Amino acid sequence: MADSLQISTSKNFFAGGFGGICLVSAGHPLDTVKVRIQTQPVPVIGQMPIYSGTYDCIRKTFHNEGFKGFYRGMATPLVGVTPMYAITFFGYSLGLKLQTPSNGTEYSPLQIYKAGMLSAVFTTALNGPGERVKCLLQVQAANPNTPVQYRGPIDCVTKLYRQGGLRCVFRGTFATLLRDVPAGGVYFMSYEGLKAKLRPEGSTELSALSTLLAGGTAGILFWVVAIPPDVLKSRLQTAPESQYPNGLRDVFKTVINQEGVRGLYKGATAVFLRAFPANAACFLGYELAMEFLHWLAPDG
Repeated sequence: MADSLQISTSKNFFAGGFGGICLVSAGHPLDTVKVRIQTQPVPVIGQMPIYSGTYDCIRKTFHNEGFKGFYRGMATPLVGVTPMYAITFFGYSLGLKLQTPSNGTEYSPLQIYKAGMLSAVFTTALNGPGERVKCLLQVQAANPNTPVQYRGPIDCVTKLYRQGGLRCVFRGTFATLLRDVPAGGVYFMSYEGLKAKLRPEGSTELSALSTLLAGGTAGILFWVVAIPPDVLKSRLQTAPESQYPNGLRDVFKTVINQEGVRGLYKGATAVFLRAFPANAACFLGYELAMEFLHWLAPDG
């Protein structure tokens, strides 16, 4: 498990930012697929859905928009991801430092889980509106027959603010928190646990392949917990303002009444296809950045 002697909040801040850039670069295409499947309207009786599944969404996106279609809305997470993941890893390292290691030098799985939850609390202020803008741009691009409402991230934020102020920009932030806090705990706990299992006995080093495996698996486990609240979040953030007056409660009731429990797992295939490579890239980038920072400032 995580070693208390190796924790530096400043290094985690910078290494986390680089890891986040790696994550978005590797995972955004399938994130677009996920959001489009999650937010497609429920077809009326006798009609086919816009996308019959993950492969169909990939095929239609490529046919209608080319490769560029998979990167719709990427500017928002790419611009926001550096500070967001920097804060995530900063919050995680701070969460560890606020606790006393259970055996004097190493943190227990429960302590790591608590630190992971704290990391999500730190990032919600950035992640909430960022998710709102990203999802709106992704869904807009999926409907080429409708007029373009937002020309890009800045135009989207400006129009949302004019429409309903900061409350409109931050719509779905609580849903983002509901998704990320428990899943964030699982994320870091599983990564640290797998690192400990995969590390050769008597060694402090982990191979790149083992880092990719631990990071990718941690990403899968994150989304096992996060998919249902993520579906609710995406529906709420892309719906007209008047559609769900009671927020998440209305979204949940609508999904269950119209689609059953299965509706809470829409886009799961795309999520899991994306989760492994994206998070493997994130943690490999993070570990490489930490190695560089330790070399650059061994005592920092």
